[in-house]
Amino acid sequence: MHLKRLELLGFKSFAQKTVLDFPGGIAGIVGPNGSGKSNVIDSVRWILGEREAKNLRGVKAEDLIFAGTQKRPRMGMAQVSLTFDNSSGFFPVDYNEVTIVRRIDRDGISQYFLNKSEIRLKDIVEFFAKARLGTRGLAIINQGESDLFVKASPQQRREMIEEILGLRQYQLKKHEAERKLKNTTINAEKVKAMVEEIAPHLRFLKRQASKWEKLSDIEKDLKDSEDIYFRNKFKEINEGLEKFNPKINEIDQKNSEKAKELRELQVVLEKIEKGQPQQQQSHFGDIRSKREQLLSQRSILEKELGKLEAKLEFISAPSEGKVIVVEPAFLEEVKKDIKNIIQESDLGAVHNLLNNLLAKIDKSLGFEEKKENPELAEIEKTKNELTGKLEAISKEFNDLSTLESESTGSLEKFNVEFKKAFEDVENKKDEISVLESEKNRLLLEIERFNLKMQDLEMQAGQAGRNMSDFKIGLENVAPIGDLMELERKMLKLRAEIAGIGEIDQALITEAKETETRHNFLSSQLADLEKATKDLDALIKELDQKIHNDFTAALKKINEEFEKFFDLMFGGGRAKMRLEEPEKEKPETENENAEKEIKAETEEDETEQVELGIEIDLSLPRKKIKGLEMLSGGEKSLVSIAALFALISVSPPPFLVLDEVDAALDEKNTRRFAEVIKNFSKKTQFLIVTHNRATMESSDILYGVTMEEDGVSKVLSLKLEG
Repeated sequence: MHLKRLELLGFKSFAQKTVLDFPGGIAGIVGPNGSGKSNVIDSVRWILGEREAKNLRGVKAEDLIFAGTQKRPRMGMAQVSLTFDNSSGFFPVDYNEVTIVRRIDRDGISQYFLNKSEIRLKDIVEFFAKARLGTRGLAIINQGESDLFVKASPQQRREMIEEILGLRQYQLKKHEAERKLKNTTINAEKVKAMVEEIAPHLRFLKRQASKWEKLSDIEKDLKDSEDIYFRNKFKEINEGLEKFNPKINEIDQKNSEKAKELRELQVVLEKIEKGQPQQQQSHFGDIRSKREQLLSQRSILEKELGKLEAKLEFISAPSEGKVIVVEPAFLEEVKKDIKNIIQESDLGAVHNLLNNLLAKIDKSLGFEEKKENPELAEIEKTKNELTGKLEAISKEFNDLSTLESESTGSLEKFNVEFKKAFEDVENKKDEISVLESEKNRLLLEIERFNLKMQDLEMQAGQAGRNMSDFKIGLENVAPIGDLMELERKMLKLRAEIAGIGEIDQALITEAKETETRHNFLSSQLADLEKATKDLDALIKELDQKIHNDFTAALKKINEEFEKFFDLMFGGGRAKMRLEEPEKEKPETENENAEKEIKAETEEDETEQVELGIEIDLSLPRKKIKGLEMLSGGEKSLVSIAALFALISVSPPPFLVLDEVDAALDEKNTRRFAEVIKNFSKKTQFLIVTHNRATMESSDILYGVTMEEDGVSKVLSLKLEG
């Protein structure tokens, strides 16, 4: 079996139909950057079953379809086909030539065809898995991924090895068996639940027949119990309602009397309000205004009187040259009198105090004889006039105070009378409010009993009884001790009647049908439980086969790996070993919990933890033993050595390599080309390269160019060995 042909139509930059024929050996693809070389590799990855657009250097599936240029319209669909020579019967189909086609349109609809018959993606993946081809392993190595095997996780390395060993088909079968086991377990649980659900119903149907004979007695017992219950409840509620009427009538009577008294008190209050002095407020304003005027006048007169006193003192002063000695005690006494004058508010008293003060001063100075002075007499006259005016103002001020006191007393009397009348009205309102509250409380009690009556009528209706049947002859109703016990008895009797129902011949038929269904489901449950055991055994068998084949192959792979490692590095040692993968530390506790639960579930299902592949190595002339210490070129060489080791043990039909030799120096490139040439006797190679040595080892070269219309075109050159 070998790959004969690759056809592209509308895939990425290949707008027109492009055919690449592969006679065998090594097919090299060359061309400038951006010409579309890697699109050829993407097309092979896509047809092998790749579903992620990002792994095909796109964002969405539509990006795989030729998008159009200024000179060429876009395409409505993309199609890629691979044709294999199956004359050896490698593929398990009755065709000498097998063609796989994958097609996608702009609506996102993807289709697979095997020799023009549409099949599922799942079938294609299994089909290629048997041929040791797939998208997860090393069958296709994209540009920039020459160190893919080294960079991969231990678990991913195992998957790559399993794919190239042809063990992926067993992994797919195992996963399918696990899926079926899960579904079978779910179905078994559902059937078991149905059986458990039907079983009590079947027992119920069988019991119904025996209960049918008891139905008549139960119905009579229920009717008698209902008669007693509803009559007693109705009597109890009715008596409760009747006891409230006298109380409400009494409250209404008291309320009427209180309302009459309230109206009388309100009349008294209105009368007092009408007798309120209307001019009282304005009269108070006039008194205050008059008082302010008198105070102003008194202030002016006091100032004038002070001036006269000062002038009188000056005139009465001793003649020039006469020394008058004033005793300190006299000055203290004068000072005290002045303070008394300042503090005195009565004008008459102020006048008397001033006269006394003048008399003291005159006596002290000995000026009594100077009163006969004409100017002094004039001043004294003016002084007496001012004093008289002050006395008149003082009298008028006192009269105003008396009038204000009389008005205030009248207003206080009105306030006292109004307050008492107002309080009487409010107290009476409070008494009425208390009566209304009591009445409302009684009305609420009546409403509560009415609700009980409605509830009782509803209960009677639900029982199919008429409440009017229980309102007759209440005087003959004998009270019973516990109505709750009677109600529980009624509920129990109704439940028994409901449980019995209307049993007829249809019930017997239902019982037979239910028993038949129960037996059928029990048989199905037994089959599902057997299938569960068979699937579990198959999973263990597949696990054992994968483990045995993988372990046996790993020993051979390591022998080849060390040989090619020595070839690439000129010495050193390398070995692959199985190791249980370390659990990654999650970012959060929740993620950690989820991973632990998932791990526990997987261990429960498979009962086996798949080991990953670690690589131990040592380079010649270097103290490097870990992969993380390798340079980029060294990682590529390790990956290439691993690839050669794998295909030595289990050569796939073909390998697709996109510039894998780009990271190699000239010496290693020639080694790479020589090894590829040797392997090409058993495995076809499709290689994208810029390296002359790799080109020289090719059996056919395809040159890819990008024309002015933005479409990739292919030219071929067959090389003679």
